[in-house]
Amino acid sequence: MERDAVIVAGFGCRASATAESLAAAFVAAAQGRSVDRLAAPEDRIALLAPLARALDLPIVPVTDAALAATVTPTRSPPSVTARGTGSVAEAAALHAAGPGARLLTTRLVSPDRRATCALAQGTS
Repeated sequence: MERDAVIVAGFGCRASATAESLAAAFVAAAQGRSVDRLAAPEDRIALLAPLARALDLPIVPVTDAALAATVTPTRSPPSVTARGTGSVAEAAALHAAGPGARLLTTRLVSPDRRATCALAQGTS
């Protein structure tokens, strides 16, 4: 049985990220697309919760092990140091979108540089 395609917005952010930071990164990455769910590292879910409520979308928590196991096309030295992956946003989106997922947008950074967002499409 074939599953429907889903679009996941993955986030990476500093602990100091605000709701505005996350929303700005989301708007830049989504570019008007309909998104089915959000994804972020487990320890950043609370920061993402207000945006998820505003968008009425579920959040998929992603473990540090899953982030580190996901290869991303972009490489941010702070992301590699903190989480073992080139882009937390890209890794979160790809992991939450499931096996065979592909990026629709690489990470885009909020104007205040506290949050990133990337979109992935998959079938999970």
